[in-house]
Amino acid sequence: MDGVGSFGAGRTGTAVDPITFAKQPQTILRVLSWIFSLVVFASIVNEGYVNLGSERLHCVFNRNGDACNYGVFVGLVGLLACSFFFLLDYKFSSISSVKDRKKAVMLEIGFSGFWTFLYFVSFCFLANQWSRTKVDDLPLNQGADAARAAIAFSFFSIITWAGLTVRAVQKYLLGTDMTLFTTEHMDGAAPTQPYPSNSPGGGPAETTEAYQSPPFTENNTAPTYQVPIY
Repeated sequence: MDGVGSFGAGRTGTAVDPITFAKQPQTILRVLSWIFSLVVFASIVNEGYVNLGSERLHCVFNRNGDACNYGVFVGLVGLLACSFFFLLDYKFSSISSVKDRKKAVMLEIGFSGFWTFLYFVSFCFLANQWSRTKVDDLPLNQGADAARAAIAFSFFSIITWAGLTVRAVQKYLLGTDMTLFTTEHMDGAAPTQPYPSNSPGGGPAETTEAYQSPPFTENNTAPTYQVPIY
């Protein structure tokens, strides 16, 4: 499949320049999203729980375990998703079928948009619970920096994931002109060679000789016979 300009990618099998790939806005946003997700996840896991004189650990966000669990879930899945889509971006030009490319782009649009919403919920949820946290719940201000980092990078993640959604939509719009491809390209099969054309500009055309009547048939009238007179 040639697929020139198919969903923002070049021909199938073309070599990917690592430097050019690293400079792409989508790659930069992907790396930033990966870092922000790692910060959200690591902040809550490492310092998001405190021990208040007992063996049981309490979440720093108003002792609400759901807040910590939600932040860990969003950060961890976002981290893994960034790794998956990063590899998909790098291998995208090797996808031979236009339909498979379209499915990959639609998957990215759906997931990036959905994760933008989840990070928005995470930011609002964590900020609300942190505002309700009492000073007595955090002796010596324990875990405060981790809580603030989780809230701040949840907000930054909204921006990066929204940017990834916009970039994915742009890729989808670039690939919606299916008139550039034949049916074989759409199905991922090798294009077939068309039949030779009989048009004047389509190559040598086969010539047919005009029908010629057999010899001695120009005069088809029967010979006249004269009866002898005695």
